[in-house]
Amino acid sequence: MRRRPLSRLSARRLPAALAAAVLAALPLAAFAQNADWTLIHAGHLLDRPGQAPRGASTLLLRNGRVEAVRDGHLDASAFTGAPADAAVIDLRDRYVLPGLIDSHVHLTSDKAGVEGQLDSVANGVADHAYEAAVNARKTLHAGFTTVRNLGDDDGVTLALRDAVAAGKLPGPRIVDAGSAISTTSGHMDPTLGFREELHAALSAHGNTCDGADDCRRAVRRQVARGVDVIKIATTGGVNSRIGAGLGQQMFDDEARAIVETAHLYRKKVAVHAHGADGIAVALRAGADSIEHGTLLDREDIALFRKTGAYYVPTLSTVNGYKERLANNPQAYTGEVRAKIEWRIGITGKSLEAAVPAGVKIAFGTDAGVSLHGRNADEFELMVAHGMTAPQAIQAATVNAADLLGLADQVGSLEPGKRADLIAVSGDPLQDVTVLKRVEFVMKDGKVEKDARTR
Repeated sequence: MRRRPLSRLSARRLPAALAAAVLAALPLAAFAQNADWTLIHAGHLLDRPGQAPRGASTLLLRNGRVEAVRDGHLDASAFTGAPADAAVIDLRDRYVLPGLIDSHVHLTSDKAGVEGQLDSVANGVADHAYEAAVNARKTLHAGFTTVRNLGDDDGVTLALRDAVAAGKLPGPRIVDAGSAISTTSGHMDPTLGFREELHAALSAHGNTCDGADDCRRAVRRQVARGVDVIKIATTGGVNSRIGAGLGQQMFDDEARAIVETAHLYRKKVAVHAHGADGIAVALRAGADSIEHGTLLDREDIALFRKTGAYYVPTLSTVNGYKERLANNPQAYTGEVRAKIEWRIGITGKSLEAAVPAGVKIAFGTDAGVSLHGRNADEFELMVAHGMTAPQAIQAATVNAADLLGLADQVGSLEPGKRADLIAVSGDPLQDVTVLKRVEFVMKDGKVEKDARTR
């Protein structure tokens, strides 16, 4: 069937400004068919993070997956079945490693504080949808080929997940949580900070729950929407517009009911938790990951080791806070500003305790609080607070893939896995900051970015 030009379709179906936004978000070769066979010649290759890297190497890709990995720079004749005219991508002067994974993002916005509160009621679903598409492209071009999106009330990122998977838009592979679940007045209660007469409209998504039975209902509501993972809050939050602190705000039976129901439907559970008491509640209930974990104590660390749950530190939030306050000292006000000052001062302390204790760490930034496209800033913070560069890279590849339930698909470059890879100048095992300057990105065997100087 003959494909109609995208510009003609856009002109018929979208206002001119929106059509222009869509066209700007798409790479020039968005609809070009990939070659069935591709050879990648890598100068250095970290095919299995956590294990020793290779020197000069060749990856053979077929139909978007890794077919073989060999030492040396080989041509197609060295591989049984590979055609002589297989495409060749020369990365012999680059360091190649698997596509990165961010386990905690919010694609619908880069806004926060007073600006974010206004945005949540002034802009509609369509605005957030276009912003999410732009942020997805930024994330992909930063080298992150898979993300876990942990909160979006309007189903924008659920739809974006499917659009990206269908090849309609560029973006990372998305594991999506739909609307995050909270108790009434808890961290994800959407009515916080707004006049009471607005609460009915703001509560339309039904993501708050009170009592075990109601919390089971809230989980089933998200499952019915087609989510991949369940996100909940067992403590208060830094950005919550309420002076209720950062300690436990969900009872044990509520947390247990949520986790049991999610696991019944084979969905993992990610838990927003700052205070040690709320972290313990979540881990005792069987949570799969703790996000932020700002006040880990000895009991929490013991529970992490006992349960095998992952810790996702999200250190990059402090970058977002600092940058917004530098641009506008009134970006955050009242109780939120006080909590932010506290968060900036304490960030990284829990990671410093968790790493030597053997807690499993997965990479996550909370992008949206920090800026999209700047995800790799997290690596530098992880290293500053107790991790080695190889450990931080493993957290963003092998570990994150395991947490997301995608270990058989991504996280390393092994035969049968998806051909998600990036290339940088310099050795990230020696200087993790080179990952802030990703020059080449491939996802599912398709080149999504090539900014190398030729």
